[in-house]
Amino acid sequence: MSEVREFIESGILEMYVRGDASPDENALVELMATKYHEVKEELYIIEVALENYALSQATTVDPVIKPFLMATVEYMERIGKGEKPSFPPKLHANSLISDFEEWLNRPDLALTEPLDEIDARIICATPEKTTAIVWIKNGAPPEIHKDEYETFLIVEGSCNIIVDGEDNHLKPGDVFTIPLYLSHTVIVTSEIPCKLILERLAA
Repeated sequence: MSEVREFIESGILEMYVRGDASPDENALVELMATKYHEVKEELYIIEVALENYALSQATTVDPVIKPFLMATVEYMERIGKGEKPSFPPKLHANSLISDFEEWLNRPDLALTEPLDEIDARIICATPEKTTAIVWIKNGAPPEIHKDEYETFLIVEGSCNIIVDGEDNHLKPGDVFTIPLYLSHTVIVTSEIPCKLILERLAA
């Protein structure tokens, strides 16, 4: 049994569980696990320990990250296929929904799948500014911007943007800029998703 104990203490089981073992080492571990119940039990203990460690280190993923990552990939694919970059007007207090009709009327920038929570289509991306069409079903979690101004032009539906505890009820045609360094969250207040033009401008 000293041979089995030495095998267990060699570190090869940890390598196997992490996926770092060679094909030959994998085959050896699997053979030893079928021959010796001590090896099989140790493998189980290691797997549980690694899983518990991973869970203890896990963080909650911001639900805004995935849709904007996917929107960025989709935008780069469009550019790669020959789409010319476009430059929509900068959002300001007097911006109109009609200022963005060119993009709002494009079929390829429409929502094509049932909305989960948040979806986006990027219409412009430069180092200084990103502009996107965004749909929000229920809301967006609290966040703080330190290096970019975020401005909303509501196109459809309505929402309440709570900034530092203060309500800001917005309806179609309203424009609102989030101040820097203040926590804000979005709550959709309409029965339909809130559709908006979102601009992120470097501070």
